[in-house]
Amino acid sequence: MKCGITLTLFVLTASLCLPSSAAADHSSSDAAADFVKKTISSHKIAIFSKSYCPYCKRAKAVFKELNQVPYVVELDQREDGWNIQDALSGMVGRRTVPQVFINGKHIGGSDDTVEAYQSGDLAKLLGIAEEDSDDL
Repeated sequence: MKCGITLTLFVLTASLCLPSSAAADHSSSDAAADFVKKTISSHKIAIFSKSYCPYCKRAKAVFKELNQVPYVVELDQREDGWNIQDALSGMVGRRTVPQVFINGKHIGGSDDTVEAYQSGDLAKLLGIAEEDSDDL
């Protein structure tokens, strides 16, 4: 009986001392969500991207044509990139990149960004005249 009590106390003590992976995962996902929200609210143009992605390069090229410099988060170059991508997925319903935000508003991915550029909506959102940009 004494052995059973000792074992139970040991297991309880050990479980209190070891960090819970669920708790660690939850705090890292909270940190990622906070990072995404802060990034979106702190920058006129925020792009969540991967450096090797051709769709991301296409979206970034649109802003170059508009003579605008976006704040770019390259998810593949960050240790917490997967957590950030998970947080974005929860916020916008897509796991793909790029994800583009202007003045806190979610624009979408590459196709959405190009479409907004071609329609003139992107220039309006940015508060610039279309003639201020180069032709794509």
